[in-house]
Amino acid sequence: MFALTWLVTHPAVARPSGDSIDGNRSRTRFVIALEREAGFQVSSLSNPHRVVVDLPDLKVGLPAQPRNGAIGLVSGFRGGLAAPGRLRVVIDVTDPVVVEKAAIEKDATGEGPRLVLEIVPVSAFKPAVAKLLSATKIGGAGLGSLQPPVPRRARTPSDRAAHTFRPTIVLDPGHGGHDSGAKRNGTIEKEVVLAFSIILRDLLKATGRYNVLMTREVDTFVDLDERRDFAERNKAALFMAIHADYASSRASGATIYSLRDSVATELKRSAAGEVTQDLLSDKEIQALKRVEVADTNIVRGFLADLAQREVAVTHERTNVFARSMIEFMGDATPMMNNPDRSAAFRVLKTAKVPSVLVELAYVTNKQDAANLRSDAWRRKVAGAIVTAVDNYFTHQVARLPM
Repeated sequence: MFALTWLVTHPAVARPSGDSIDGNRSRTRFVIALEREAGFQVSSLSNPHRVVVDLPDLKVGLPAQPRNGAIGLVSGFRGGLAAPGRLRVVIDVTDPVVVEKAAIEKDATGEGPRLVLEIVPVSAFKPAVAKLLSATKIGGAGLGSLQPPVPRRARTPSDRAAHTFRPTIVLDPGHGGHDSGAKRNGTIEKEVVLAFSIILRDLLKATGRYNVLMTREVDTFVDLDERRDFAERNKAALFMAIHADYASSRASGATIYSLRDSVATELKRSAAGEVTQDLLSDKEIQALKRVEVADTNIVRGFLADLAQREVAVTHERTNVFARSMIEFMGDATPMMNNPDRSAAFRVLKTAKVPSVLVELAYVTNKQDAANLRSDAWRRKVAGAIVTAVDNYFTHQVARLPM
């Protein structure tokens, strides 16, 4: 802030006639008598609310200080040298204000010029106009220019992170409770996939880029449809079901499943049908007729098309993420031959959330089973998945609005 030399100690400040304050809370007139005509600049600022007048170093006449409360919008003022050759007058105001007029006028007695300020509350303007005007400077030439932003208080990294948008990722450890899943070689699927998911959750959270939720965090059973609904309710940007596989053969390695194309096509038709049958209520149909949209079938058709496009975009996102998973997981653990597979798993049947099901390894393979029980292996593979997630969110299709 500038160090002001106060009015009473500044020899250049005089009291020419014509200085005054008058008006009310809807409009207040503040008059500064000038020794001579000069350029000026007026700004309205907030926090605290005030009007700032910058002038060359010349003799000015200021009104008497308000006594017994504010006069109109003005609660007080002060003035003095703000810098060599520059005089500043700071007018304290009771509310956010706009200087609607700032002009030099001749004194009624003809003794000298006056700088006349017409101050009005911001609330007198429409919101969009008020926002613009409250950040405006008025110069002596009568031209407006945008005021530099008022410095904001510094924010801590943790505060910035808390207010930064982070996409939601839902992790779904399979089975749980009475449903143990696959068991072999001392490995129980419900236990190892939960342990893996907790490590993956913690690594994703540690990046600070994602909001991570889990369908279960303890040994409890969650219905398949509820797992999918949980992701939809939380507007997830990704859904990952985490499982371990079982086979009677010597199969090993990881597999990534996404929704079969034929099922995605069925979802498209289903989404369109739901729109056609259910989306427009009787009240909404009547509202359309009031605004002269007579053919509601046109609106239904348009909405059905949007619903089908949403399914198509979700399916494309799923394919992009599945490819990213395979690319980066392959650097951390063996993958099945042709690991990019499709299926009609119920948990993947969503039109709203890009979803994959990850079979981490086979409990029926001794090495795979040992890997599933290893914290070092879990961290290595979970780290690869974090990289795959990061890579996915850099892709153009992932940045499209959901």
